[in-house]
Amino acid sequence: MESSEPHEANKSRIENFNALVLRHKAMIWHICSDYNVGKARNMEDCIQEVLINLWRSFGTFEERSSEKTWVWRVATNTMLMLKRKEDKSPQTEPIEAVGVGEKEDEPSDEKYKQLQQLINMLPEESGTIIRAFLDGFSYKEIAEMTGSSVGAVAMRIARLKQKLKIMYERENNL
Repeated sequence: MESSEPHEANKSRIENFNALVLRHKAMIWHICSDYNVGKARNMEDCIQEVLINLWRSFGTFEERSSEKTWVWRVATNTMLMLKRKEDKSPQTEPIEAVGVGEKEDEPSDEKYKQLQQLINMLPEESGTIIRAFLDGFSYKEIAEMTGSSVGAVAMRIARLKQKLKIMYERENNL
């Protein structure tokens, strides 16, 4: 007769993973929408890629950082990878996704969209840092995620805010 222990352990792992995804689903969606990887890839594909990568690394999470920063890092790295792949692939005509709408509580005003466009113009690492800041991570958490000191993160964010302000003013002839 087979032991049910491996099956129970796997069931528990799946339940724990599902609970993790539920706790962080808004952040995952937000990260996927922030990294505008183009029209050839829809949001459902991006979210699925993030979930696959979370599942693959779920068993190796060592809790050296908070669960939230770990999920953020996996999701961000996944989106950066997708963006790099898209930048290397030939441009094709986009196929409009059917049934994929915007998240209801996501801001849709023009200033927010313009900010996202300006962030997309920054170098990859700078965009990642400012997105983490805008997502509400503390300087300490961002330092852990990027392997920097808190002071370096604070200085980098101050410079990025100034740079984005200048870019915004140039873009809007202010």
